[in-house]
Amino acid sequence: MNNYQYAGFWVRFGAVLIDLIILAIVIGVPLSLIYGKEYWLGEKLIYGTWDFLLSYAFPFIATIWFWRRSFGTPGKMALKLKIVDAGTGNKLTVAQSIGRYFAYILSALPLCLGFIWVGIDSRKQGWHDKLAGSVVIRDTAATPVEFKNGA
Repeated sequence: MNNYQYAGFWVRFGAVLIDLIILAIVIGVPLSLIYGKEYWLGEKLIYGTWDFLLSYAFPFIATIWFWRRSFGTPGKMALKLKIVDAGTGNKLTVAQSIGRYFAYILSALPLCLGFIWVGIDSRKQGWHDKLAGSVVIRDTAATPVEFKNGA
């Protein structure tokens, strides 16, 4: 793990933005086609089965799957970040993953202080990381340059 360092607030924030754009497309387009503009203008919490499945169940299942399979969501993968067990550096367990997912709620409740904590903490852990026993690390290894014609 020589080429890794703790991932700070801004790179993690960038990963979240990438994930939100992907989710907005993957979830927003089908929900717009199913429910029309009433979905975006109405005041219901859940509009129906498809809304529940796409807005709540899918993000939960996909996030846990990505964390377990690839050490992170597409945004984290794009920025060379990995979510690992804070003690061993291995993949998160299913229990850690589920706990980390729901601990996001606790990180968000007091004015997002649990997320802002990433910028303050020495190991760059948010409250959700501390509760789940995880850290987010960044691959800092240089990518070698290779030319096609042997130069």
